[in-house]
Amino acid sequence: MTVEHLPSGVVVLTIDRPHRRNALDNQTVAELHAALDAVNGDPEVRAVVVTGAGGAFSAGADVKSNPEDFTATDAGPAAALAGAVRSSVGRIYAAQELMASAFEKIHRLRQPVIAAVDGPAVGGGFALALACDIRYATPNASFGAVFIRHGISACDMGTSYHLPRLVGASRSAELLLTGRVFGAAEAERIGLVLELVEPGELLARAIAKAEEIAGNSPLAVWMTKETMWQTVDAPSLRHALDIENRTQVMCSATGDLGASFAAFREGGKAGWSPL
Repeated sequence: MTVEHLPSGVVVLTIDRPHRRNALDNQTVAELHAALDAVNGDPEVRAVVVTGAGGAFSAGADVKSNPEDFTATDAGPAAALAGAVRSSVGRIYAAQELMASAFEKIHRLRQPVIAAVDGPAVGGGFALALACDIRYATPNASFGAVFIRHGISACDMGTSYHLPRLVGASRSAELLLTGRVFGAAEAERIGLVLELVEPGELLARAIAKAEEIAGNSPLAVWMTKETMWQTVDAPSLRHALDIENRTQVMCSATGDLGASFAAFREGGKAGWSPL
């Protein structure tokens, strides 16, 4: 996992295992946890881009990984547990929790996360892309919840939560129950991917969108992401309205709204209050 901090406040996280098509072993997932924790604790980071090296996003869980390669057991309790358990069931469950909690962390991260997908995003790689807020892809990208074709459930790593909310229940059911791998054009058509971009332009396009987001008030962006996903799960319109109302009152207390209106009247650009 490589981490690049850009002057604009955007951080680029790159899964850097091209020899394994960026398959996710425990070491890589633990490094992802550590990177996300660092991002979440840094008020200067405004948006995140997740991508993969070498023409692949992620081919999913690395079923050929060696336990001795896992050294990042200090990357949180899930990593510590994954490195300590000894029973076969315990190891499988700890590895599941390590990966699943990383994707949950992306979903709950206060900064928006944009996936830049080139090549395969299948299995755990598919779940990683789904956990992000926005997805760009190249025409070479492919997606799929493939585990059902290997004798276990396709509902894995948050896929059964995210996919129906992104593409609808019926499309989600077909994709999950067949386990078929589908291409970038279909992903764009069903709304899973925002836009298709040529490989040489993919990262730049994702970073440009991240920087566009980063130009807004950091608190407003945080509250917008959090409120949007909370209202997706809201049990009623009234519940959603209550969340929105409280969020707006809290954001207005920063003084950014008044400063923005004043700058607009004067033909200038407002500066935002720091977090």
